[in-house]
Amino acid sequence: MKAAPTLSGAFLEASGAKLPEPLRKLREQRGSALVDMPLPTRKTENWKYSSRYLKLDDTLAANLPSGYKAGPALAMDGYHVVIHNGVVVPEASDFPDVDGIEIRSFADLDEVTAQSLAERLDNTLDSKAVQMARLNTARFEDGLFIRLRQGAVLDRPLFVIAETDAEASGSVYPRIYVDAGANSQMTLVEEYISTGEQPALVDTVTEFSLADGANITSVRLALEGENTYHIGATGARLLGHARLDSHCVGFGGPLRRHDLQVRLEESGANCRLNGVAVTQGKQHFDNHTTIEHVAAHCDSEETYRNIAADESHAIFNGRIHIHPDAQKSNANMSNKNLLLSTGAEIDTKPELEIYADDVKCAHGATVGQLDDTALFYLVSRGIDRREANTLLSMAFINELIEQIPVEAVRETVQARLNRFIEQAFEGA
Repeated sequence: MKAAPTLSGAFLEASGAKLPEPLRKLREQRGSALVDMPLPTRKTENWKYSSRYLKLDDTLAANLPSGYKAGPALAMDGYHVVIHNGVVVPEASDFPDVDGIEIRSFADLDEVTAQSLAERLDNTLDSKAVQMARLNTARFEDGLFIRLRQGAVLDRPLFVIAETDAEASGSVYPRIYVDAGANSQMTLVEEYISTGEQPALVDTVTEFSLADGANITSVRLALEGENTYHIGATGARLLGHARLDSHCVGFGGPLRRHDLQVRLEESGANCRLNGVAVTQGKQHFDNHTTIEHVAAHCDSEETYRNIAADESHAIFNGRIHIHPDAQKSNANMSNKNLLLSTGAEIDTKPELEIYADDVKCAHGATVGQLDDTALFYLVSRGIDRREANTLLSMAFINELIEQIPVEAVRETVQARLNRFIEQAFEGA
């Protein structure tokens, strides 16, 4: 019997020389634990659709160089931080000067803060379900640490631009940790982009720790080019009456994968998870979400939508787990999917796992094509068929895009989605 592939030693060789000692020790521990780690295969349930696209050959093992080449000025109404090839670039960033808010690179942390952070990293994630997040912890060269003191409010969105410059084959490991104190508030926009023509692996991890009454809006945009393999994980732990508002928008590539895990750990915690993924050509996008209702009186609302064109493949796997003590939970999950061609494929698997009897839970999933009656109605009123296809497709996802609370992000995403859909219907 052929042995399952394992993680090569080349992927476990990295210095982390600029990191404080506690974070270097953590990386070394994680690296030692990953020696000969089996890689996902088709028999790995949560990777059965994506394992064949996971290419971890040694040409991708080396860290991409961190030298930053200044790009065009960023036009945005908010603060911004640049992460270039996994390393924070302070000189290209605009750190907010707001009372009660601390934003620093991992490399700039003092020993006490670094020790506290090392003890908390990975605490929001189920390492068995997000195997590749463990590789990030063994390889990150830097990261962004965000701390909001009790009652602190960031007055404008914080844009984190994580750029991968693939002038040579290699890999990068962006890392973000948000420690939100009681009753604090902020909006975080993560934008993953890439330049260069060589193959690159981007393995990202973002973690949120929300204290009582904290309110965080998270917007995540996966916008990299066709040469980039992107594997991302986001974890969040919410205490009493904390709220997480998540908006994920992703465009397909050779491999796009995002795991989102949320734990509602104390009464009154609640989350809303919205997601949109679009694929064309032979692209691939795989979204896995998990909401753990650990405590009673918690609410969750989840809505994900996929559009697949040509011969592309989109996946949604959403799981809601109601623990035995989570009475009076209220959870809803909806996944709707639109196929724009006969060659495209969408797989959906909504899951409810309930161990409490006094709850309100619902889930639903649909896969279909554009409605012929609606299309005929638009064409009969003089609208070009291609434009009619575009209008109906945009209407399918615009409900979620309109809920993104940052205007500049909404406009950028809508423009790119319009281009995507118009390309999908070329010649229609």
